[in-house]
Amino acid sequence: MATSSAVPQKRTITPAVTFATSGLGGCLAWTVIHPANTLAVRINLASMQGKVFSISGMVKEHGILSVYDGLPAGVLRQVIYATARFGLFETFRDKLHEIRGHTDFAARVGLGAISGGMAAYMSCPMEVSVVRMSNDINLPVNERRNYKNVYDTVSRITKEEGVAAFWRGSNPFVQRAMLVGVFQVAFYDQFKDIYVRLANQEKNSIPNVFCAAMTSGIIYSLATMPLEASKNRMASQKPDVTTGKYKYTGTLQTIRTVTAQEGFRTLYRGFLPYYIRCGGHTVGMFIIIQKIRDIYVNH
Repeated sequence: MATSSAVPQKRTITPAVTFATSGLGGCLAWTVIHPANTLAVRINLASMQGKVFSISGMVKEHGILSVYDGLPAGVLRQVIYATARFGLFETFRDKLHEIRGHTDFAARVGLGAISGGMAAYMSCPMEVSVVRMSNDINLPVNERRNYKNVYDTVSRITKEEGVAAFWRGSNPFVQRAMLVGVFQVAFYDQFKDIYVRLANQEKNSIPNVFCAAMTSGIIYSLATMPLEASKNRMASQKPDVTTGKYKYTGTLQTIRTVTAQEGFRTLYRGFLPYYIRCGGHTVGMFIIIQKIRDIYVNH
């Protein structure tokens, strides 16, 4: 008598798993790519101070491990930012698909912008902490804040500048995040379908994820670098000692001021490490997320 073996039933991806894997993938990828973010921030802010940044000079003065300054804040930022950005996008996308019966590119773009902006606004305190901690050693000795750790950074900013200081540079950060939501998340989701059709790839396979992530990473790096530069300048600036006013007050004002005084190309200084950060984090995050989900579904 023939016996039939039961086919193991695969588990489904619940909303909780969607958010958990999004955050975990973002955190793990960030631990690898954080040094590139540190270099991008320091190169960009050095130009604001009229300095020429060099990696050899940084290593000689502060040591190679200084590229990991601000890592704890960066990881904590991903706990909020990556979890909410990709988790909200997929949740909104799936719910909209249930209602409409299909998901088109326009819907992905709109949902990417909304989820990216929401995630950024929630993670502003950690974003400001990352910028401050990453760039502190680049400041003149008498201007350094000498933050000890994430808790010290957050508590001192709150005490010395008020809670509102965490959202002082929120406009370019949120605007950039909305573009990231479109160019990284929405384009990634769309390019997976494109590569399935054009390259005959299996949906959500590692080659499919890699190709889609690389493509979206290049596009979003080019599109968001000026906003990244504006956000860094606004988050790290100090008020004028005479007037008490800040030099940079808004995204467009910052971009116009920098373009007029230093040239538009200044906004793209540090692009290579920024692209390594953006492209590397995009590829690493989405591959890790997919692998974790594959393991969860099949085991």
